[in-house]
Amino acid sequence: MTDFIFFFAMAIFRQYIAPLLIVLVFVVALVAAGARIFLPDDMAAPAPVEATELSQAPAASLPSGLTSLAGMPSSLEILVKGFPLDTEGAL
Repeated sequence: MTDFIFFFAMAIFRQYIAPLLIVLVFVVALVAAGARIFLPDDMAAPAPVEATELSQAPAASLPSGLTSLAGMPSSLEILVKGFPLDTEGAL
């Protein structure tokens, strides 16, 4: 008897509930994408791609052991900036 109830519940899930969930996700995505029409002009435009200048604080105002405003220790600088270019020992 329990097998019949399980298969009946799975059949209802496959035929009614799963397709309804798929359609609801599609409708939510469609509404979210279509909402750009109603945004103000400056918000509906794509994000700018030109570089902006970042203001940096003088090194004297940073805590000891830190080299940037992000709080990165100087020992981790090579992970962010990469290895220095070797211009003298070129092949």
